[in-house]
Amino acid sequence: MSINPAAAPNSQATQNRRVAVFGAYGHTGRFVIARLRERGWVPVACGRDAERLVALDDAFPGIDRFVASVDDPDSLDRALAGTVAVINCAGPFSDTAVPVVEAALRAKVHYLDTVAEQQPALALFERYDEAAKAAGIVIVPAMAFYGGLADLLATSAMGDWDGADEILIAVGLDSWHPTNGTRVTGERNKARRVVVSNGALDFVADPAPTRDWAFQAPFGNQEVVGVPLSEIVLISKHLRSSEVHSFLNLVSLKDVRDPTTPAPVAADSSGRSAQVFLVEVMVRKGEVQRHASAQGRDIYAVSAPLIVEAMERVVDGRRTRTGTVAAGEAFDAPGFLAALAPEHLVLA
Repeated sequence: MSINPAAAPNSQATQNRRVAVFGAYGHTGRFVIARLRERGWVPVACGRDAERLVALDDAFPGIDRFVASVDDPDSLDRALAGTVAVINCAGPFSDTAVPVVEAALRAKVHYLDTVAEQQPALALFERYDEAAKAAGIVIVPAMAFYGGLADLLATSAMGDWDGADEILIAVGLDSWHPTNGTRVTGERNKARRVVVSNGALDFVADPAPTRDWAFQAPFGNQEVVGVPLSEIVLISKHLRSSEVHSFLNLVSLKDVRDPTTPAPVAADSSGRSAQVFLVEVMVRKGEVQRHASAQGRDIYAVSAPLIVEAMERVVDGRRTRTGTVAAGEAFDAPGFLAALAPEHLVLA
C-alpha cells in the first residue's frame, strides 16, 4: 500500500485545527468532541437543535456552535466554513449523508461519518468518488465500530493475498443498549441488506442465515445471525473475495429489538458504558485461514477514537488517495489498528 504524502487540499491544513462535528450533541457526537479535544483539535459543534447545542457548554465550555440543518444548505456552508474536515455523527444517514457530503464538496473539506446503514454508504461510493477527487478531498464512509473496524481487521488479515475465497465477520456483544438514534435508524431502514456472494453484491438470504460461532473468551460458543451492515460495502470496494458475510450474536440482537431495553449508561468518568464487544474476522484462501480480532468496551464510545484517528491521517496525508475510499484501502490497516491499542482495542 502506497500512502500519499501530500497534505490536505487546504494549504493551511497543518495549522487549521477546526473540525466540524455534525450531530454534535448526540451520544456518539459527544464522544467525538471529547476525543478531538484530547488530540488538540478544535471541534465546531453543528446540529439543527439550538437548545441542545447550547447545552453542550455544560460539558464543553466555550465550544463553537452553529445551528445547521440538512434542509438548509446555507446553514451547512456557514458551519463548515474555516474547517479542515467534517465528521457526521447524525443518523439516519439516509437523511444526512448526501447533504453534508455536498456541503463538504462546496467547502473543499474532508468528510467522514459513522454510518452503519448499507445504502447511504453505497451512495457515497457510487455518486461522489469523482466529485471528491475533483475537489481534492477524501470521503470516508462508515469509519466507526460498524463498518470501518471490521474492514480494517479484514484488510489486516488479508495481508499479502491478492484475493480470498471467503471473508467472515462475527460481532459479539455482551449486551446492546441502543441509543435513540440507533432505534430511529432501525425503524427507518427498511432496505434489503446485501452481502458478497459469488464475487458480487447480492441480497442476503431471507430468513437471515444462522450458525454457531466459537468466539474467544469471554464470549465462547454462541449462536449468530446474518446481519450485514456497512462493513460489507467497504470490503466489497477494495478486497477481492468470492464470499463476504457478517454475523451478530443473537443475545445482542434480541436486546436491540426489544423496545424495553434501556439506553446505554455511563460506567466511568469518560462516559463509556460497561458493554464489552469482540469482533472476529476469518479470511480463507483454499484450506488456509487467517484471523484477526479486536476487543474493547462500548461500541459507541470506541467509534470516536476510530473516526478521529482516520480524520488525522486524512488531514496529514497518511492515506492512499482522494475520492470516496474505504478504511482498509485508505490507510495502513495494521498500523492504524496498532495506534488504538491497547487503550481502545485489544488486538489478536
